Amino acid sequence: MTFVFPPADIPSVAIADNAARFPVHRIYCVGRNYAAHAREMGKDPDRDPPFFFSKPADAVVPDGAEVPYPPQTENLHHEIELVVAIGKGGRDIAEADVHAHVFGYAVGNDLTRRDLQLAARDKGRPWDTGKGFDFSAPISAIQPAARIGHPESGRIWLAVNDAVRQDADLADLIWDVCEIVSILSGLYTLQPGDLIFTGTPAGVGPLQRGDVVSGGIDGVGTLTTRIV
Repeated sequence: MTFVFPPADIPSVAIADNAARFPVHRIYCVGRNYAAHAREMGKDPDRDPPFFFSKPADAVVPDGAEVPYPPQTENLHHEIELVVAIGKGGRDIAEADVHAHVFGYAVGNDLTRRDLQLAARDKGRPWDTGKGFDFSAPISAIQPAARIGHPESGRIWLAVNDAVRQDADLADLIWDVCEIVSILSGLYTLQPGDLIFTGTPAGVGPLQRGDVVSGGIDGVGTLTTRIV
């Protein structure tokens, strides 16, 4: 096959203790999946069907990297999240079968241009410019589920310059991993390489150039980046 210019490299994520890498197909994200975060964003937490948005696959940023402060915003926010890495694709996956489709889990930071997101939300427009920009998806190395199992509880936290801002438990998710994957697979045919950011707890806030952002999830790992 001949291309008019060389195709881009396949985006990928490190796998803990493995030289092989996880090729990224798509990045899906769940909005407002912790009750306290829904309230801080001015919305009522409920059990209405979850909603999803996406980021480009090449938005992934490895642990320990520097993240450029993005253009066209004065309000960059952090959002620490559990990330599900899909290893087996499928459509209309039953909740009871979800674990068989999960390769592993990671810690992610759904970086958000909050001013652009809120302006789009208030006008009923898509969130793409607020969520899907360059370097907007820092992610730790993936821990295979075969090693750590499928976490349903455990501390999830984020600190900026060692000051803790987000501190919650995975058990606080409104929609758990099995529900999220099952519902999402009814909207899209999931593929090996898909990443699913599962939502962030309360405590989101602004970042400035020079900030060191660290976070983690018990039993999954930690993630550190610096805003430059």
